Formats: sequence, structure tokens, C-alpha cells
Amino acid sequence: MSEAKEYLANVRASLVKRDPNQPEFLEAVDNFFHTITPVLEKHPEYIQANLIERLIEPERAFQFRVPWVDDKGNVQVNRGFRVQFSAAIGPYKGGLRFHPSVNLSIVKFLGFEQIFKNSLTGLPIGGGKGGSDFNPKGKSDGEVMRFAQSFMTELQRHIGPDIDVPAGDIGVGGREIGYLYGQYRKIRGYQAGVLTGKGLSYGGSLARTEATGFGLLYFTQALLADQDESLDGKKIKVSGAGNVAIYAIQKAAELGATVLTASDSNGFVYDPNGIDYKIVQQIKEVERGRIKDYADRVDTAEYHEGSVWDFDLDYDIALPCATQNEIDGGRAARIAQNGATVVNCGSNMPCTPEAVEIFHKSDVLLGPAKAANAGGVAVSALEMSQNGERLSWTFEEVDQRLEKIMQNIYTESAEAAKQYGFGKDYLAGANIAGFKKVADAMLAQGVI
Repeated sequence: MSEAKEYLANVRASLVKRDPNQPEFLEAVDNFFHTITPVLEKHPEYIQANLIERLIEPERAFQFRVPWVDDKGNVQVNRGFRVQFSAAIGPYKGGLRFHPSVNLSIVKFLGFEQIFKNSLTGLPIGGGKGGSDFNPKGKSDGEVMRFAQSFMTELQRHIGPDIDVPAGDIGVGGREIGYLYGQYRKIRGYQAGVLTGKGLSYGGSLARTEATGFGLLYFTQALLADQDESLDGKKIKVSGAGNVAIYAIQKAAELGATVLTASDSNGFVYDPNGIDYKIVQQIKEVERGRIKDYADRVDTAEYHEGSVWDFDLDYDIALPCATQNEIDGGRAARIAQNGATVVNCGSNMPCTPEAVEIFHKSDVLLGPAKAANAGGVAVSALEMSQNGERLSWTFEEVDQRLEKIMQNIYTESAEAAKQYGFGKDYLAGANIAGFKKVADAMLAQGVI
């Protein structure tokens, strides 16, 4: 066993002993470890400085109670989390997720992934993540506001424009960001750069809402161009019907592709004529309804319960935009059998390790989340820049910057994969390209 492999094995054994009940976090670390050995062999100084063990341990993590009052006057209690993973290249940056599944393991997995995603953008932002097991679905605006205010009353102690800058994620959209920011401003005063994803009337950036979905398609476009192909005429299967999926569908159509599906936690709709993103947007963002309502409004659409990945049809590209581990080994094999040649991840870690292995064996090109869905955090960083300069850029200017950033992310991931002998394994390439920048910054700053 090489020194690098032995080092990683020892670090992993120590981590499992410390955190045996954090499966999502351990999976994220394993995905990273499987690709980083050649880098450690080439750079033994990383082993000598014990960079990996330092990197997988958050700089700090907070858990706190969030009491709030529902519309019936009853006191409810949820858990809040914030993990500040790495600030080696800039202030902690990462979203807040409000969903019943949120726990420390999930927040750590998301924060760990965020380190490399943020590094890949080329912008000076570190990695962090947070959230709560609060479920905004079915809650009134008043209940969401009271919860958000209670959540921010504690979180505000730990964040700031040059310290930690949260954004939205699953369950945290414009409404939630507005309530969170209002409470922060009441307690700490006006600091526009403390949250991103804000409304345009109080420091938000044009194109931020569209950024993750648009960025996913810009990454896909760059990947296809490297294979001498284009999006024009391609058929795409999308999961999800939230922010990422909606704007991925829009941009795909603008670039000449046809998106055949959209889904939520209950089921999915299939429309052979192409999903109309405006109808999905109305149902999910305005009415806060279910995706099955789409089939009631579009004659050519049909609704099915279950996972969209268990539905067979011919298509070229899969864009999972729902949640983690939505594609397991069986579904990965089905995707390959349906003829898809590209899977680019709009959600965080949507593919299990078994699925990733099957894609590689089937010659299906995989764009990992830390690269393919980095558009959201990239424009969040651009929002921070605008806030710092007291400026507001046009939609076109932000969109052009986003497209360039996503092209660079693809290029750096592809080049790193080739340089370290991984061929077209873009997961390995993204891990390496993101890690190298953070590792060099940590090495330069000493043991802190």
C-alpha cells in the first residue's frame, strides 16, 4: 500500500470512529477520497501537513433550538444548524435548507461538498452550510415568518458579510430569505452582504434566481461542445420542480433542447411536446401546488406517481435536480439502457456511489454537483461583490459572467481529470481541481 493510500485509510478509520452515525457525510468523504490519491502521491507535503484530516473536520459547527408559535398559538420547537467548514480561501458560503430530513450529517455532507464547489468558481469564498428540520410546506406566511425570525435570532451571532454569508437551498426561497434578512437587519443593522438570494429591492442580484438552473445548462453545453456535440435537438429528462429544475427547463429550451419531465416528492409529469417552465413556475412558486396539477392544465401531459427515474423513455441527457441519492444503482442502469449519454447533477449528490460506478462502466459522462450546479453560489458571490461596491449589474452582465464561470469549471475539471489519469471522470477532476486550490491556501497559512 502506498503512503497516500495508507494515510487516507487511517484518516477514514478515525473519521468513522468519530462519526459512525453520519452516513451522508461519510459518503461525501468517501467520494472525495476515491479520487484524491494521485494528488497526494504527487504532493507528499499535503500528507506531512495532515491536510486531509484537517479538511474533513469543520472549523466549527453550531446546533441550536428554534422555538416558534404556530397560527393556533401553540409553541413548536425545531433544530437549527450551521456548519462552517473551511474559510481558507474566503468567508464561509453556503445555503440554508429547511426540510424535515435536515440533520447534522446532511449539513456536514453539504458543507464539505461546498468547499470544493466554491473553490471551483474561482471566486474567494469558503465552504459552509446550514438549515433546519422545519418544513415550510403547508405553513402560512405568518408561521414561516415567525420561524425564520427565531432561526435568525440565533444564527445572527455567527454570520456576517466577511465571516459567513448564507443563501437559500431546498425550502428556502425568496420569501424565507426576506424574513431572515429582515430579522438580521432589525438586530444588527443594515448589512446587505450578509445574505444572498435577496429581493432586488434590498440588495439582490439580477439572474440569481435563475443561476443554478442556467449554470447547469451552461456546464452541459460546455461538456457537449468538448465532445463535438450541442444541446440542439437533445431530449432531456429532469427531476424536480423547484428553483433549479424550473430554470434548467427554461434554459434548455432556449438552447434548443426538449425537456420531457418534471417531478416532485409525489410523482412526475411527462410531456412529449416539452415541459412549459412557466406553468411549472406558476404551480410551484406562486400557488405552491403539486406537479400533478400540470397534467390538468396541459392536454399532452400525463401524470405518474413514483420516481421519474423508474419511467422508461428514449432521451439523451439526465438532469437530476431534486435531492440527494435519488439515483441508485438500479436507476443508473436504467438511465444507461434508455440511451442517455450524459448525467449532470443539478441537486447535491443525487447519485449513490453504486450509481456513479455504473455510469463510469457504461461510458455515461457524469457532471458532479460540485461542478455542474455551482452556478447558484457563483452568482451569490457576484451578489456579494455588488453589495460590497454598492452597485447593481444588468441581467445580461451577470448572465455572461455566469456562463464564463461555468465554462471554466468544466474546463478545469476536465483538464484535472486528464492530468491525473482519470480520463473523462469529471467527478475526480472536479474533486482535484477544487481541492488543489484549498490545499495550497491551507499550506500557505500554516496550522490554524
